[in-house]
Amino acid sequence: MSKTGLPDEVEGANEPRSANIRYDTNEPQDSIEPHSTAEHCELQPQSEVFARLGKLALVGGGKMGEAIIAGLVQGAGLDPSALEVAEPGEERRAWLSSSYGVTCVADAALITNAQTALFAVKPQAFRQVAAHLAAVASFAPERVISIAAGITTKVIAEFFPHAQIVRVMPNVPLVVSAGMSVVAVGAHTEKAEGELVVALFALMGEALLLPEDKLNAATALSGSGPAYFALLTEELARAGEHIGLSQEQAEQLALQTLIGTAQQLQRSKESPEELRRAVTSPGGTTQAALESFAAGGFAQIVEQAVKAAYHRAGELA
Repeated sequence: MSKTGLPDEVEGANEPRSANIRYDTNEPQDSIEPHSTAEHCELQPQSEVFARLGKLALVGGGKMGEAIIAGLVQGAGLDPSALEVAEPGEERRAWLSSSYGVTCVADAALITNAQTALFAVKPQAFRQVAAHLAAVASFAPERVISIAAGITTKVIAEFFPHAQIVRVMPNVPLVVSAGMSVVAVGAHTEKAEGELVVALFALMGEALLLPEDKLNAATALSGSGPAYFALLTEELARAGEHIGLSQEQAEQLALQTLIGTAQQLQRSKESPEELRRAVTSPGGTTQAALESFAAGGFAQIVEQAVKAAYHRAGELA
């Protein structure tokens, strides 16, 4: 494949899920391949995962918070009574309660006896929220999980020094049990805690255990990635309208093409390059489109965008 990522010729669902887990933590990242769970430890049944987590306090009921709630309750089969959500917005609390059957409170300080706290707040708000809860004697979870981009386990441990600390970078498709989550543990946190959190998020899609210094890269690729694919689908549909299709027709064609391509790649085990080459006939319509992409610097645009997200994740720390 060429530097541009284009062909050389151009260059010129609701049932509870079983976990899909990978572990990539023990060797340099450029020398290993993802491994299946069976090669490392026994797959933890859902009931065991939920039992080990105990009562779960979800701090933040925004978009990602709701994605986690939906993934756990509707996708993974978590009993809503095992989850309590802290969300300051009154209308938002009402919506989450009515939609998912979970108990919601305005302040996480009101949640007692939570064994696991999962912070789903924006990075800019994390320190303020964490400082508030760290001063509450009754808020003393055994483990703290955070999905705040850029906020390191070291920072989290400053507020909760006696807890097991785990960072996660999930993405929004958790809401339909098709998320991609990357997990990392703190310096003084047992690996088993990371494995538990990997097992939890794998019930909502796929999960990967990586060293913490790779999380900003994961944020830039999979964490922000749904927006990239949504943008491409949006622009494809808009282009379809410009060549005579109705909005409804163009959106259907673009969306189903995205879904079908993803499913084919996943099921056939073809690489993206192999599929692209198979679709590209010399001198045909696809080659004409890819030549236009290449002329516009498509590969460079994508790389610059991912790097921009990567650098921003570092700034948020």
